[in-house]
Amino acid sequence: MTKNILVTGGTGYIGSHTCIELIKAGYNPIIYDNFSNSSPKAAKRIEEITGKSVVLEEGDIRNKERLVEVIKKYDCKSVIHFAGLKAVGESCEQPLKYYDNNICGSLRLLEAMVETNLLYIVFSSSCTVYGEPQFLPLTETHPLSTINPYGHTKLVIEGMIENFTTANPKFKSAILRYFNPTGADKSGKIGEDPRIMGNLMPFITQAAIGKREFVNVYRNNYDTKDGTGVRDYIHVVDLAKAHIKALEAIINKQENILVNVGTGKGYSVLEVIETFEKASGKKINYKICERRAGDSAASYADTTKAEKVLGWKAEQDLFEMCEDSFRWQSQNPNGFE
Repeated sequence: MTKNILVTGGTGYIGSHTCIELIKAGYNPIIYDNFSNSSPKAAKRIEEITGKSVVLEEGDIRNKERLVEVIKKYDCKSVIHFAGLKAVGESCEQPLKYYDNNICGSLRLLEAMVETNLLYIVFSSSCTVYGEPQFLPLTETHPLSTINPYGHTKLVIEGMIENFTTANPKFKSAILRYFNPTGADKSGKIGEDPRIMGNLMPFITQAAIGKREFVNVYRNNYDTKDGTGVRDYIHVVDLAKAHIKALEAIINKQENILVNVGTGKGYSVLEVIETFEKASGKKINYKICERRAGDSAASYADTTKAEKVLGWKAEQDLFEMCEDSFRWQSQNPNGFE
């Protein structure tokens, strides 16, 4: 089996960290990206961190001919599929943009897999497919119901992949339902550099270095320990390692896999801010605002299946996530610019 792994969206936040872990594990990531929400400079940083040269091929996930060309050029038999738009708010404002990029792009990739006999796919899905939690912790058997176009695209793509591998049993898939990735590589050379702000940690890190006056906390009257929303935050490096475990599992076991990827622990917004203050030595000002539409009180994973099926478990705690996020932002106040 070739060590060349196609990584769509490989210069993005999670993709770039996964490329580092792939290289450490002896694989050769073939990055395929159109840089719509990332920077090609991330590939150079990957090289600096690993001391290895990285293949970078520019292309759009919706361009099947270009995908086929790259897959054949490097004889890839596996793909880790990150490429996709991911801002929930933007998806509500521009749903057709998300359906076109995420769903049509994934369809083109599956077609390219057939044409090139690329046999294995690991897909970057999301806990948003569970919608409003009916029980906690969230297991993989929780009812599926999305509350925004972004989440709906993830659910549709999951169905496409499941239908595809059922109809074509020689192809195998791993679907990873992420919870809330944060943190950064300990080198401080790569990290989260969002074009569209949405996740909590970049707001906090930008407040810490003076780019923002305060962090908005969307209400404090939820039925939680301190009234603020509770989420399952996972270190991006732990998440990256889960992809390698998933890829190796579907190759070795020759079966399809679907698992949650989180820590199994929930932290409130105020707990994250407090922990960040301890990790950084910075005071973070925040302001209580009105609730955002679609926000739930709490969401965190049951990780039993991932531990059993993948032999994987998150290792880094919230303090490390905060510490590493602050190091990245401090060293790169303007991201990759």
